[in-house]
Amino acid sequence: MSELTGLPALPTRADAAVYRILDANLDRAREGLRVIEEWCRFGLNNSAQTEQLKHLRQTLAQWHTPELRLCRDTPGDPGTTLTHPQEAERTSITAVLQANFCRVQEALRALEEYGKLYRDDLAAGAKAMRYQVYALESEILGAHRLQRLRQGLTYLVTSPNDRLLPIVEAALQGGISLVQYRDKDTDDHLRLDLAQRLKDLCHRYGALFLINDRVDLALAVEADGVHLGQTDLPIATARQLLSSQRIIGRSTTNPDEMQRAIAEGADYIGVGPVYSTPTKPDKAAAGLDYVRYAAEHATVPWYAIGGINTENLSDVLQAGAERVAIVRAIIEAENPTLIAQYFAAQTNHRHSFHAVAAPVG
Repeated sequence: MSELTGLPALPTRADAAVYRILDANLDRAREGLRVIEEWCRFGLNNSAQTEQLKHLRQTLAQWHTPELRLCRDTPGDPGTTLTHPQEAERTSITAVLQANFCRVQEALRALEEYGKLYRDDLAAGAKAMRYQVYALESEILGAHRLQRLRQGLTYLVTSPNDRLLPIVEAALQGGISLVQYRDKDTDDHLRLDLAQRLKDLCHRYGALFLINDRVDLALAVEADGVHLGQTDLPIATARQLLSSQRIIGRSTTNPDEMQRAIAEGADYIGVGPVYSTPTKPDKAAAGLDYVRYAAEHATVPWYAIGGINTENLSDVLQAGAERVAIVRAIIEAENPTLIAQYFAAQTNHRHSFHAVAAPVG
């Protein structure tokens, strides 16, 4: 307070700069939290997470004092004219959530550091809040991906093809829900580039994108997850590397492998090969009996896979499958969109039938 006027003393130039930084980052953190909160409320219908995010916003609002707001100088802020091409487009809900989690975390870090020059409680509170937001990020993004996994009934597993990108896009246009990039032999730098383009393509159509075997490639392109074979990394190790945000699937060929994969924490499993397939030349067909076993015993989403095509799909569905993974029937099709539409229509019909037939209570 000024002893002469009784009014608050004007901040020094350095203080004013700190106040502007705090004001801007309080705004940024509150805005980002609101974006995430809206998805928890309307997209996930999760009241607990919605309430937690609302509480975080209100806590920030208590620190957003008039003395900070009075130092705001929007016309003189050079940052208002800065932008980046990635900010102009969001390809999926996941991208929206990820961008806003990053925005909140960066703002909280700035509040923690500059808050030390202003109020100790603000600095300490911002630090504690940042760790809460890290935990929420894992919970919400993981839940969002798992929700889409449960809803996804048709799964395209790729094989090397000179026209892979247009084939995958055609399949996505036909309703494919998940895409797994599978390529055992191409050089890594080429695989990395193609994986990035495939992920961007899948997210543009709202589909999940997973990579076969390679946790490192999945991390490099920020894929939605990985699919592991029986001889690949243990699920616990992959989970440690990928965190709970991302999906981990496991191939299984018999009931013992299924139960082990579920016990180890697989988010979904592949069930097959249902029929003999050149994709798995060393694997004998598991047959429809294994599909029937999965229908009765699997406690996670599962995809029948292996030699499934338009001619035998009805047998697979009648054996109890609701989800199917397809390779050659789409990759080698003259019209991948039409074939994908057929698989999507048949699995949707089967899924709807099971939902209606399910007992109540």
